[in-house]
Amino acid sequence: MTQFAKKILIFFLCLFFLVPSFSGTSLAAADWPSGLSVQAQGAILMDADTGTVLWGQNIHNEYFPASITKVMTALIVIEKCSLDETVTFSHNAVFNVESGSSNAGINEGDKLSVKDCLYALLLKSANESANALAEHVAGSTEAFADMMNARAKELGCTNTHFANPSGLNDPEHYTSPYDMALIARAAFNNPVFEEIDSTTYYKLPPNSINKEGLTIYPGHKMMRKSTPYYYPGILGGKTGYTTLAGNTLVTCAEKNGLKLITIILKGSTPQYWADTKNLLDFGFENFVSLKAADYEKTYSSITSDLNFSGLSITKPEALILDPDSRIILPKTANFSDAKPELSYDISSGDPENAIAKINYRYNDRVVGCTFLEVNNSLFQNKAQETEAATASQDETLSGSEDSLDPSATQTSTKPSGRSLEKEMEDYREKALRPFEIPLAAWLVLGSVGAIAVIGGAAAFILYRKHRNEQDFLIRREQRMKRLQDSGISADEFNSILAQRRSSYSSKRKGRRGGRFKFR
Repeated sequence: MTQFAKKILIFFLCLFFLVPSFSGTSLAAADWPSGLSVQAQGAILMDADTGTVLWGQNIHNEYFPASITKVMTALIVIEKCSLDETVTFSHNAVFNVESGSSNAGINEGDKLSVKDCLYALLLKSANESANALAEHVAGSTEAFADMMNARAKELGCTNTHFANPSGLNDPEHYTSPYDMALIARAAFNNPVFEEIDSTTYYKLPPNSINKEGLTIYPGHKMMRKSTPYYYPGILGGKTGYTTLAGNTLVTCAEKNGLKLITIILKGSTPQYWADTKNLLDFGFENFVSLKAADYEKTYSSITSDLNFSGLSITKPEALILDPDSRIILPKTANFSDAKPELSYDISSGDPENAIAKINYRYNDRVVGCTFLEVNNSLFQNKAQETEAATASQDETLSGSEDSLDPSATQTSTKPSGRSLEKEMEDYREKALRPFEIPLAAWLVLGSVGAIAVIGGAAAFILYRKHRNEQDFLIRREQRMKRLQDSGISADEFNSILAQRRSSYSSKRKGRRGGRFKFR
């Protein structure tokens, strides 16, 4: 949609959407749920759909992330590569790692697909796979780190800096619980990442070290039913540990339409499993996720008669609410407790057909948003009708010379490949050309003087016939211009023309026998 069209719709919104006002005294919304504690230094619980922080502790403090860094590494690789691309492991990729760090038994010179490398990265936390993927995407681990920092900035991270793709110790490698939750949210909203990270086992292909391949399993124990930490609803996650970072953990879980993300930084084992469970229990027990379009009544769709870009908007509605946008609320709250705020600040990441945004606040907390969008079906239906009308018009034009329609668009063509405009121009040129009496007619007139008067009369009638055709064409063009200026469609014109032809044919039947015919 053009900016001009958006401005028109915004103008209509200003006319038809009044920002809601509430008279009288209303009861305050219930307090936001609280009463949770965790032992990790940094922790956060975030709603994956809206990005709303449900609970947090030191959420903007900076900590070492360790191997949960690989969530960002995987996200960038998925966004930049095809899964079937081949990755060759260099000497630097295999040996530029800390002694004893996690690996998948891949040697220098081995070749794996990007897909296999991602499974090794996320399930086995393979550092050599992180290095090889980084080199494959950016040429070096240093250049890849620059890409990581740029992507973090795009996601809104302000307390994050990456120095390598694996998360090994580096004083310039850090993040915060909030920033890491933003990264994890982007990752788990990517279907390829979620599919790989939710896998409970995977068989890597044979290589120079593992001749029969290697079966790998996720390090996140809450995903595995065989461990005492298993938690139903876990979609995936990533563990991390270094001496400086302590235990770190990313987790994503979903139940009853609610998708939650938890981050643990500077935790300890086995407590960080318990901290994560407490965060998830708190979220699922206290909050509910609602589709805004199912409850929003303040901003009704436009149903009044409007004209937009030449399209009369009556039914269906001109604007609709985004059917998928959600808000997150405490279970003790009503949807009406979330106060809507209409905004025209649309960013490049918002839906293309969005012309306004409704932000929802619960007390002082943003709990989600939805979008007012142009109902594309209106324009699709109009386009289909126009296409059908053009096809019908072309068929009529090809069947009868009388049905030539100057309202045809300049790009319309007949099967011969000539445009309708060109054919009409040729027809006009022929019709408007001075009338020429054939030579044979002059011989007949010269040799048969007795019928000179009759011949002259015939010539005069023929001249008048052509002159009438000229006048008809000129009048028709003038009429078509007036019709186009007034917005009459080609279908409506053809209908009028057909009615007039029918009426004209009826009138001619009674007197056709007395008219001259010229062939």
